[in-house]
Amino acid sequence: MAELFINQAKQYAETRPSYPQELFQSLPQKIPLVTLCGMWAQEVGRLLDRAGIYKKVTGTDTSIKQLEFAPKLPNVSYHHTAPVMSGSELEETVSAQSSVNLVTIAQAMHWFDLHAFYQQVKWILKKPYGVIVAWCYTIPEVNDSVDSVLEQFHSIDSEPFWEPRLKLIDDKYRSIDFPFEAVEGAYHTGPFKFVAEKLMDLDEYLTYLRSWSAYQTAKTKVVELLRDDMIESFKRAWNEDGHDQKAVKFPVYLRIGKVGNA
Repeated sequence: MAELFINQAKQYAETRPSYPQELFQSLPQKIPLVTLCGMWAQEVGRLLDRAGIYKKVTGTDTSIKQLEFAPKLPNVSYHHTAPVMSGSELEETVSAQSSVNLVTIAQAMHWFDLHAFYQQVKWILKKPYGVIVAWCYTIPEVNDSVDSVLEQFHSIDSEPFWEPRLKLIDDKYRSIDFPFEAVEGAYHTGPFKFVAEKLMDLDEYLTYLRSWSAYQTAKTKVVELLRDDMIESFKRAWNEDGHDQKAVKFPVYLRIGKVGNA
């Protein structure tokens, strides 16, 4: 998975959305005595710019290149980790057994070996109230004209190059395996919807599209998905309303649960 994002790590950091404040504000009230936030996230940098509400944060990623663009914050430490770790490696790199209040995974859990990952989550979270939160965002929304062009680009042109597991995002994480209990005050584990928003011009929007894993996979097969005619279609749609910059909205879908005594 990490190899898909090496070449465009800078594009990824610059054009992917930051997550809405409402998402982060919803977490502390669901997590008792937050002292440590454990994290596994391909987008670790974009999440941690809001990490000031936690005393200690550990951010990990399997991609060294991604970590190079993570923001430097006094309460945050970063670690490059292997896709699979033993208990001793987990303790040495991240934290001790039953020591973490919160594990978060941002736009990444669809890449994981969930069986192995959940074993690690249940090992590291405090029982019974330790919380796991995972979210994804689906394709962005601009307006009817731009979204129509994007739908063709996403579902037709790019379709042969999407990894099958990314259908979990299309399904808004509804069907992803999530063997955890509902947190206090909730009747289910989600998905709960939020919306992230980012102001973009057309160049930034196209740079975001080039950060897609499907685009990078196509490039390795010498296929240019953003052909001249496709870029022209985006230009016509983008310039229809006469505004260079537009509010690009990313629907975010979040699953949240507590570890219990499992």
